[in-house]
Amino acid sequence: MRHDKRTLAELIESQKPGYALAQPFYTDPDIYAREVERIIMRDWMIVGHESELAGAGDFKVFNVAGESAIIVRGSAGELRAFANVCRHRGSLVCLENGGSATGFVCPYHGWRYDIAGNLVAARDMPDDIDKSLLGLRHLSVDSIDGLMLLCFGDDPPSLEGAKRDMAEAMAMFDFRNLKVAAHKPYDIAANWKLAVENYTECYHCAIAHPDYAKMHTLMLQETQRERLQQHMRNRMASCGMHDLRVDFTHRKTRSGEISYGYSRTALFEGYRTGSRDGSPVAPLLGELEDYDGGASDFVFGPLSFLLGYSDHVVCYVFTPVDIGNCRCDVYWLVLADATEGKDYDVAELTWLWDVTTESDKEIIVNNWKGVQSRYYRPGPFSNMEYWERSFVDWYLQTLAD
Repeated sequence: MRHDKRTLAELIESQKPGYALAQPFYTDPDIYAREVERIIMRDWMIVGHESELAGAGDFKVFNVAGESAIIVRGSAGELRAFANVCRHRGSLVCLENGGSATGFVCPYHGWRYDIAGNLVAARDMPDDIDKSLLGLRHLSVDSIDGLMLLCFGDDPPSLEGAKRDMAEAMAMFDFRNLKVAAHKPYDIAANWKLAVENYTECYHCAIAHPDYAKMHTLMLQETQRERLQQHMRNRMASCGMHDLRVDFTHRKTRSGEISYGYSRTALFEGYRTGSRDGSPVAPLLGELEDYDGGASDFVFGPLSFLLGYSDHVVCYVFTPVDIGNCRCDVYWLVLADATEGKDYDVAELTWLWDVTTESDKEIIVNNWKGVQSRYYRPGPFSNMEYWERSFVDWYLQTLAD
């Protein structure tokens, strides 16, 4: 490591429980390289919804930490994913962000690949080359009730526990029959962990997000929320909701499985969903019959988070670009048969989490500037930063393993 004479093991050992991470965990290039190999490339991340790839040949490109992947709908309706790297001399093959194609042509020397990743044409090559050995490198891709997940690693964590334990929660919102009504990327000039940490705590919400704070009770202590929580629970059954919880902490993740969890939190009285005035902005989802006055949190792995209202779902995916830059992709999901302009207005649908994310960008960048200061010293977590503390504990353990 270049900025601290202590070894990684010594830094982990010296990390004070219940405190923020030491500076080198954010600023040291060698630690970042280890994160990429042990966390980013090894775990699953949400890359969108299957509705984005409706027909054979529909594709999208996903970039993270210097790597690029092509996710495509195969001819038999299956999802496939490939490293976006030509097998000739390594050029990026697909330069578009998405679209529909019958195959992919490397823009450098014209090597052609079909949508199954097979090399089908390579001009002026020796007669004895074996095209079957020169197809695009396959990556792991899967889906959970319509959510597409990608993993760059050769041995990805199992998704079976998540598919089993999250099935009831996913069914309430009918994730499989949703569609992406809007998608917006947010570039954040900060280390990726600061973005994830910011999302996992609401200690800052009352100060930084007045629009969010007036409708969401997550910023309150659990004892303060209990009256509203009980009011929500009393309404759940009549609204088509199930009172369930899938406990999530990074530390309790079973070995070899993706981390995951589900919970539902009450909104303040008078708010039915996350909108300017609390009024619905899209048709009710799935099997839901009314609004219980709550919002659900879904977690899949260390980078992907979803917030499910009764009429729409917001999906957050955080990915590093390099040590000092990251990206947040936000997807807004509504019923697949909902019609823009009739059933929902994109500006109203996206308003809350657009203004909140723009505000978070400024917070996170200021945090990054301060963390790089010679005067930075880690401080203690508040009682409201328990999920952030859980993330930090899991992160340190994963680096040490």
